[in-house]
Amino acid sequence: MEDYQNVPIDIQTGKLLDWLVDRRHCSLRWQSQVLAIRQKIDAAIQDMPENEEIKQLLDGAYLHYFHCLRIVEILKGTEASTKNLFGRYSSQRMKDWQEIVALYEKDNTYLAELASLLVRSISYEVPSLRRQLGRCQQAQQDFARRDEDCQLGAAELRERFFASCKQYGITGDNVRQELLALVKDLPSLLSEIGAGASALSEAIELYQACVEFVCQSPAEPVVPLLRYVGSRGNTTVYEWRTGQQPRCVRRPEAPAEEPEQPREDTINWGDFTLEPTKVEDGAAVDEGAQGEGIDWGITLEPSPQQDEGIDWGGGGSEEVQITVLEAGTEEPEGVACGPDALTLLENTETRSQFIDELMELELFLAQRLVEMEEEADVVSISQFQMAPAVLQGQTSAHVGSLLATTQALLGQLCARSMQHLFIILASPRYVDRVSEVLRQKLKQAELLLAKGEGMRRKQQEALAEQAALEPQLDRLLERTKELQKLIEADISKRYSGRPVNLMGVTL
Repeated sequence: MEDYQNVPIDIQTGKLLDWLVDRRHCSLRWQSQVLAIRQKIDAAIQDMPENEEIKQLLDGAYLHYFHCLRIVEILKGTEASTKNLFGRYSSQRMKDWQEIVALYEKDNTYLAELASLLVRSISYEVPSLRRQLGRCQQAQQDFARRDEDCQLGAAELRERFFASCKQYGITGDNVRQELLALVKDLPSLLSEIGAGASALSEAIELYQACVEFVCQSPAEPVVPLLRYVGSRGNTTVYEWRTGQQPRCVRRPEAPAEEPEQPREDTINWGDFTLEPTKVEDGAAVDEGAQGEGIDWGITLEPSPQQDEGIDWGGGGSEEVQITVLEAGTEEPEGVACGPDALTLLENTETRSQFIDELMELELFLAQRLVEMEEEADVVSISQFQMAPAVLQGQTSAHVGSLLATTQALLGQLCARSMQHLFIILASPRYVDRVSEVLRQKLKQAELLLAKGEGMRRKQQEALAEQAALEPQLDRLLERTKELQKLIEADISKRYSGRPVNLMGVTL
């Protein structure tokens, strides 16, 4: 018997209610009985004495049987004056709560309710709170990661902005004004490049001598534009084309603004043409009508000048000055206008020719340097025995210096910042487009920073929600453990103190 008393009773928590009903500890109608008890509890709560412990009990999430027992014990002290000689209380408060306790104890309804609360807490409430906490923690991680991505994206956009500004050769404080200032300095930069072409005269002569030696006859001048810029500088296209300096230079004007469109509230009268009324041959004109009509200023009699013929403006002794225009132009001779008024490096066509000739000279010098650095063989030695002194007297170091000078000038003219300046010079609207593109990068960076700020705010909200849920979970776990102990102790009393274990309770 002693061994039997120590054998534990293991009950699966999920089947606790079925176990209590099957063993006739509780009735099948316990739910309807609990509903009636809850109604009485709601009514009894409305009239309670001022007591701090009762307030704490009523602040709980759910009042069950053992809470009601504790309230009755408290009321025995507060309602002691209403006790009569027979040990009964005349206080309605005490009567209400004693009735509630009695209803709970009928058919062990309280035990079924406690078992239901335990199962609901273990199966639903605790997992639900834990899932909410998990979502809060996951949301904090996601918001932190997205905030970091926004910060990195904003930093990358700002870095790209400053890299683009560096390519344009500006600081980025005021993109439009800085670009326009660079365009104003472009003529002086092109003049420096034109002056630098004078250092290529020796390389050009070397190239010319090599071409004439290979062709065994005098050849046309190589790289004519490069040779011209080296000797004359960055002159106008007119001077390069005609060989004469212009008397007057009329540079192309900036494109005029679009004419203002007429407002909608103005009346368009159109262009009316007044035509005289035709008179048929032989028809008489009504003199009275002419007298009373409008005088249009039209005379039907021929004027003396019409009889004498057309006045060509050559009357008198005045001499007629005839201005001869150059073929294909509308300006007098000696006036540079339109594309001819631009310098050689400003004009797109001549600049492209200048770059092509620079690249041609670079390729020649690079090939000649490779040939000179290779081991001389019998064929190459015999080839250059009859070459001019300008070819035989060259060293690889000198040719390398000429090549470096050519490449430096070519790199200066083909730099990315210089290309942008040429585009701006050709299209003033390009400045607005570049400014807008760069401004969009900064705007996107600001939007990403604002988005990152929103992510940090949401992260704080998730953290605050987690801080509010954690005490709720702690209280729920504490209440669940308390319910487990109460149920195990109550069942144990019904089986002569045998230990009872509710299985499946994982908290």
